[in-house]
Amino acid sequence: MSKKLKVAVVGCGGIANNKHLPALAKLEEVELVAFCDIVEERAEKAAKEFGTAEAKVYTDFRKLLSETDVEVVHVCTPNDSHAEITVASLESGRHVMCEKPMAKTAEQARQMLDAAKRTGKKLSIAYQNRFRSDSLYLKQLCEQGELGDIYYGKALALRRRAVPTWGVFLDEEKQGGGPLIDIGTHALDLTLWLMDNYEPKSVTGSVFHKLGGRENAANAFGPWNPEEFKVEDSAFGFITMKNGATISLESSWALNVIDFGEARTLLCGTEGGADMNDGLRLNGERMSRLYETKVDFGSGGVAFFSGEQETDSLREARSWVQAILEDKEPLVKPEQALVVTEILEAIYESARTGKTVYFD
Repeated sequence: MSKKLKVAVVGCGGIANNKHLPALAKLEEVELVAFCDIVEERAEKAAKEFGTAEAKVYTDFRKLLSETDVEVVHVCTPNDSHAEITVASLESGRHVMCEKPMAKTAEQARQMLDAAKRTGKKLSIAYQNRFRSDSLYLKQLCEQGELGDIYYGKALALRRRAVPTWGVFLDEEKQGGGPLIDIGTHALDLTLWLMDNYEPKSVTGSVFHKLGGRENAANAFGPWNPEEFKVEDSAFGFITMKNGATISLESSWALNVIDFGEARTLLCGTEGGADMNDGLRLNGERMSRLYETKVDFGSGGVAFFSGEQETDSLREARSWVQAILEDKEPLVKPEQALVVTEILEAIYESARTGKTVYFD
């Protein structure tokens, strides 16, 4: 493709520098021409490392939108600003890739979807775990009916002790929550996508603040400050879908559990099952015998999107850029991401009120 997309990144923190920018910089169809962050030094550093020679730096995203001719904006800011920046970018005529979750609240997410529909611009949410080799392989099996009617799913995002102690992760006002909205969102998105079921009927949730108040706690990122720990340390949900299927969601940053892992799913269907507990494992019954199969992703096979093996982040960026250049729907549709946010919000509401939340 000869056309190059001019891309701006708003929010030059960890997720931008570790995921978005390295992936975009590898694509010859992309020029990174504008960088924005409320801390100017962060934007300058990102521009120097990833930008074109003429890349511009801003501390105000609205000034960036008014002064540049970028065609695409990547929103990599805290959750409470996703909607404001995304809506403004869409209304200024730009396509938007927004970091997960779609927004802090379902109402903000609906505003983002409405803006995308109103402007006709593309909007996608950065659920990169869909682009893993195991996820893409399992999606193909589900679409081919290998699991049959999938009526139970388990979305797993469990950390034993890995509380993020940087940025605003512990700030409920900025983020809207803790592990549920941070990593539980990935596991839920993956499970809903694989089941191809986006019609929730009811949600019952539990949220716990049990370990966050501890001083000098063991933690992968060093002890957290209990006074700053304003969000939950674990959260759980039970979701009933309109067709009767059920999904359990387990999420934690700190939980006394030995079996832990993130962005995993377990699926049970009428013809077979699958889980990601030890690689991708398939199970079922054949000729009156039970069987288990573990898929080997280290021996070649289907290479998704680009014709070569690549990381999930690079696949995500490549797929997104191709969707824009070829005028196709992105793999992660905003309508799907909205349902994820609605369910997360319902879990928090159910935990707060002690009642089941009904979507009708």
